[in-house]
Amino acid sequence: MPSQTMRFEDLLDAMPDALVGVDKSGVIRFVNHQAESLFGYLRDDVVGARIDKLVPEHVRKVHEVLRDGSHGAPRTRPLQTGLKLSGCRADGTRFPIDITFSPMDTADGSVMIATVRDMSERERTDAERDQMIRLSAVVEFSGEAIISTTLDSIINSWNPAAERLYGYSRAEIVGKSSGLLIPQDQTEQLNAILDKIRSNQSVENLQTVRVRKDRTMFPALLTVSPICDSSGTVIGASTIARDATAQNKMLEAAQLIEAVIDSSGEAITTSTLDGIITSWNPAAEKLYGYSQQEIVGTSGRRLSQPDRVDELRDALTRIGAGGPVESLETVHIRKDGSAFPIALTLSPLRDKNGAIVGASAITRDLTSQREASELSRAMIEASLDSMVSISPQGTITDANAATVKLTGVPREKLIGTSFSDYFTDPQKAEAIYQKVFTEGTAVDYPLALRRRDGKETLTEVLYNASVYRDASGSVIGAFAAARDVTKQILALREAAHQQAMQLDRLADLERFQRLTVGRELKMIELKKEIEFLKKKHPPSD
Repeated sequence: MPSQTMRFEDLLDAMPDALVGVDKSGVIRFVNHQAESLFGYLRDDVVGARIDKLVPEHVRKVHEVLRDGSHGAPRTRPLQTGLKLSGCRADGTRFPIDITFSPMDTADGSVMIATVRDMSERERTDAERDQMIRLSAVVEFSGEAIISTTLDSIINSWNPAAERLYGYSRAEIVGKSSGLLIPQDQTEQLNAILDKIRSNQSVENLQTVRVRKDRTMFPALLTVSPICDSSGTVIGASTIARDATAQNKMLEAAQLIEAVIDSSGEAITTSTLDGIITSWNPAAEKLYGYSQQEIVGTSGRRLSQPDRVDELRDALTRIGAGGPVESLETVHIRKDGSAFPIALTLSPLRDKNGAIVGASAITRDLTSQREASELSRAMIEASLDSMVSISPQGTITDANAATVKLTGVPREKLIGTSFSDYFTDPQKAEAIYQKVFTEGTAVDYPLALRRRDGKETLTEVLYNASVYRDASGSVIGAFAAARDVTKQILALREAAHQQAMQLDRLADLERFQRLTVGRELKMIELKKEIEFLKKKHPPSD
């Protein structure tokens, strides 16, 4: 167990982002090395403390509501609050952050993994604008909003793309202050930009918020450059503004996919159509034993048994030809050489033009499933009770040896036949599976089973049945077990017969006793009469 813990901690520390694990009550359960560096705390200083320690007071309620929402509907997703989130370092300084939540089940309950990124020094996403962008022809026909202002923020040029982005016509806005385009709480940001421009410095790829004519706000990406005269003196500023809504959505989607893959419990990998592995998530490392560094760039053939390497090649060929998602069950080899059964699902990967350039694979280890299936089958076969599985249409889909013995029909002939055909009252038998699929269960349902091999032997049984479902919760069949109660019923009938005979004998004895008592009474009366006559008429000497 310590080695497993160490591997988990090593994995956390290997992640490029700061990771913080928080339980439902808001208590920090673990952090990685990057989180220590980001927030300025040692691990022992924060583990066991509330997450509020890392969150500025003014946004704690927002964090709590969003965290509770993520625990209530556990799935990997980015926070989309419309608010500017921030973190709090050990020295009290605040800094902007971007957070993605991913759920993880542990022995102690659900833990939400927060992936925290410092947004203070966001990577610059656009290259420097060529100075020639100020040329009027380029500005006029550019798809990007290009605006020029004086050092006092007075707009003196406005291209058609700016009209489309902000909603103001050129006539409406030229000569006005650019403050019309800025939220009231961001005037300091504008002053800071102008200070840099006056110092002949550019501001590139600034993520901010701007305001349209209808007063709606939108995320914007700005590049602001100084405009100099022929002597090199700064006389104004040129601003290129882009609506960052789509870019933000793409970034969020990419982060979501990354979080899902990295935190997934299933092995998710990608490869070229030639089978060269291009990505390998932590679950794949755990399943196969190869690290990402060991496996990426090598052929996936090393994972297949030598006699089954063609399966993957053929599946990738079909994927590359535009075929459907491929699913197959096969056997793979771990790094230690051990073989294990898997279920592999392959989906096409496309480039921006829609061309198929590779495949993604989800691999599931079927070892436990196979073992459970074999154990269940062994237990079913060992049962002395008849056990069958029934489709929603009432046909037998499987049966055990006890069923074969009771019916006299081989298993292969039982499968596919109607369940109700094997009973003396087919309509009553048909009612049992209708009851099961309607109510979910049937308990001690009596039926009389007739053998189908020509024998007239009848078997009295009691059926107990219940439905079973697939992974999505849909009912796909029912499982019925029959207990042979023929001997018990015969014993009860014999007992009832013996009891009836005993009652008959008691009744006869009672009648006899009544007759005997009557005769004895008559004999007593007769003796009394004789004695009376003797006294009345004594005999003469």
